[in-house]
Formats: sequence, structure tokens, C-alpha cells
Amino acid sequence: MQYRTFGRLNWKLSSIGFGAWAIGGSWGPQSQDDSVKALHTALDLGCNFIDTAQVYGDGKSERIIAQTLAERKANHTNDRIYVATKIPPSPEGEWPPAPYDNIDDRYSEAYLRQRLERSLRDSRAPSKPSANSRSKASSWASASAPLSTTRTR
Repeated sequence: MQYRTFGRLNWKLSSIGFGAWAIGGSWGPQSQDDSVKALHTALDLGCNFIDTAQVYGDGKSERIIAQTLAERKANHTNDRIYVATKIPPSPEGEWPPAPYDNIDDRYSEAYLRQRLERSLRDSRAPSKPSANSRSKASSWASASAPLSTTRTR
């Protein structure tokens, strides 16, 4: 496996990540056993970056990842696994968000806190998350007040 340095954090992330959309069941029925086996195989092959989102099976993907990482903990104590999850915009408003939507309406501080707490609970994460919101609304790119507010507390 090849690894790349991630930004200024000096994290060494695998060039190939594990996309966890399918294990959430969003693409149809998916055996949880098969999902766990696939994730173990990817990690055994050196993959250390997992991409998921709260909407992948309404949190199921995050829970399967948590289960798999918990299973590995005893035998892989030196593994450094990076899990990126995404928070959808608030359901208040159109989908997809319009470029003219106000970021404070779709990602209020209270909404972000609620969703971050949910991800922590579903993923059983031991540390503070890094928030990542996704949207095609390009006007939001420079408006980061809710995210910076959430990070500082």
C-alpha cells in the first residue's frame, strides 16, 4: 500500500480508501458479516482511511465501522485508522441545497452539535471529531462560522 501525507497534520493516509456507502445498505440488502469481512480485508491490506456518512444506512455504516475497529483493537494495537464522516445539511429547505441558501440555516451550530454527537455515539469515537459538511452550494465555501464555532468548544 502506498501512503500520502495528509495536509499539515502529517497523517500518513493510504492512497486507497475504503468507501463505506454500500455497507450501510443504501444500495440494497447487504450482509453485515460480509461488510465486516470486507472492511477487515481492506485494513489487513494496509488501507487506513475509511470514508462514511451519517446518511449511509442512517448511521449503519458508522456502526459497522465501529464494530470492526473494536474487534481489531486487541490484535492491532499500533494501527492508526482514520475515519471521515459527513454531515448532511439540515432537512429544512430544498434538496439539493441551492447556491443561495444561507449556511446558518442549513448548518446551524445546534444542528452541527446534534449531528456530531450522533456520529460520536454511532462510531463510538474516543476523540473529538473533525466536522466536514458537504454541499454543492459553492457560496458556502467561505462561510465557516458554524464549523469554527463547533471546533473551539
